[in-house]
Amino acid sequence: MNERIIAACDGAAKGNPGPAAWAYVVADSAGVPQRWEAGPLGHSTNNVGELTALERLLAATDPDVPLEVRLDSTYTRDSVTKWLAGWKRNGWKTAAGKPVANRELIQRIDALLEGRDVTFVYVPAHQVNGDPLNALADKAASGAARTQQAAGGTAVDLPAPDPAAAAPARRARPSSSAESTATSTGRRSKPGGPTLAARYPGVCACSRPYAKGERITRVGSGWGHPACAAAHA
Repeated sequence: MNERIIAACDGAAKGNPGPAAWAYVVADSAGVPQRWEAGPLGHSTNNVGELTALERLLAATDPDVPLEVRLDSTYTRDSVTKWLAGWKRNGWKTAAGKPVANRELIQRIDALLEGRDVTFVYVPAHQVNGDPLNALADKAASGAARTQQAAGGTAVDLPAPDPAAAAPARRARPSSSAESTATSTGRRSKPGGPTLAARYPGVCACSRPYAKGERITRVGSGWGHPACAAAHA
């Protein structure tokens, strides 16, 4: 009996949508990385990157060997494990009667899954002491999205994953009665306050996106560009 393959796949989009890419890392049955590949997608979305990564991984692995796929995209996991059968029954329409997004990609994945022993394992992204294969795939996808250049190789030249940032320490509660009242009524931290590097891409209150790693601060009830903080105070 053939031993299983363990692999991870990930997608990235700088801005979502924005410069996008896909990547996968293939390991042996013990989880030791053996080879990897990443490729650019031009201007696209994170979901397209995630689905393409899974498609390329399935196409690049032996269909006769059991495969464990580690991924941090619940959209990709649920598309192929929960929603796919219903979409096919409904003529590729959602429960709301709308066309299924990314249909062609999902159909290609469906064909590649036919007759295969594939297990999907969700792993949270960007965690301290998180899944190492996911971290490698994330790094490779981010690099290809940034450079829009294909890359790949063996375990020798795997990209080193970025260290996951620990959760920031909680700030002490303000001691003045005025500030304490503001906190108790649910006010957020003052606009224009401290900034931090975004751990995930998002959208500011001004409707413009920000990328992973970009400096952001509190804007209204969410996060966004420091320049927009005062306007949404």
